[in-house]
Amino acid sequence: MRHPEYQYLDLLETVLDRGDERVDRTGVGTRSVFGAMVRFDLSGGQVPILTTKRVYWKTAVREMLWFLTGGTNIQPLLRDNVRIWSDWPLASYRRETGDPIEQAAFEQRIVEDDGFAARWGDLGPVYGKQWRRWLGSDGQEHDQIATLIETLRTNPSSRRMLFHAWNVAEISGMALPPCHMVYQFHVSSRGALNCLIFQRSCDLFLGAPFNFTGGAALLLMLAQQAGLEPGELVWMGGDVHIYNNHHDQVRAQLAREPRAMPTMRLVRKADSIDGYTIDDFEVTGYDPHPSIHGDVAV
Repeated sequence: MRHPEYQYLDLLETVLDRGDERVDRTGVGTRSVFGAMVRFDLSGGQVPILTTKRVYWKTAVREMLWFLTGGTNIQPLLRDNVRIWSDWPLASYRRETGDPIEQAAFEQRIVEDDGFAARWGDLGPVYGKQWRRWLGSDGQEHDQIATLIETLRTNPSSRRMLFHAWNVAEISGMALPPCHMVYQFHVSSRGALNCLIFQRSCDLFLGAPFNFTGGAALLLMLAQQAGLEPGELVWMGGDVHIYNNHHDQVRAQLAREPRAMPTMRLVRKADSIDGYTIDDFEVTGYDPHPSIHGDVAV
């Protein structure tokens, strides 16, 4: 059986070799294809933490846990040493104040100064806000995650088990509109929970590895909370692209052979979806190739 990571590597090669040359929002430029899909079977405990470069899986899981809190401020992320969201508020701060502050100094102020964090660390109504506190036109807030878990428990054959973050009325207030915008769920007749993620825009080299890992962690938590077994993680991308400053890194990754995929398990069952911490996740058998650095396009 072909290693499942080749789905990702084949997609990298397709985009690099045949992608449409495009000028993008960031000015960096991309090669892009429209429409892609990969599938990973989680039923045996294996999870799609890529092995052809090191993926910092704890960072991806911590980000997912932060989404689930409903939070929108990067202060708790930085206190957990997660820096993947710093670029956007830093760019906003520099633009509005003219202060050429270094990223490390900016992050330290966010961590130590609650007032500074409240003013400059908030990303607007991004993922967590929409997942847990979607604001209806009548002023009522909707917890999409709680509704999903209740439906998984009581009506698992429903075709309406999903949540999404593309709240048109609030997009203009977001530091970055949602990329992985729709999560839909399906329970098989054997009691396996499947998850489909639709991502409208995907930085294939930097973003997708984190999306795969975070999606797998979410599926494990939801399955446990609903009394189901993990099934399949299906990822679908709209505009799937490689930035022009990542070409060399992608070629280096394509020259590597995948290694055995690791396993992930939850070491305990939390009282609710809100009760999980990073210590509840155990990953074994992860022996990746070295990490490959690439700059984020903002």
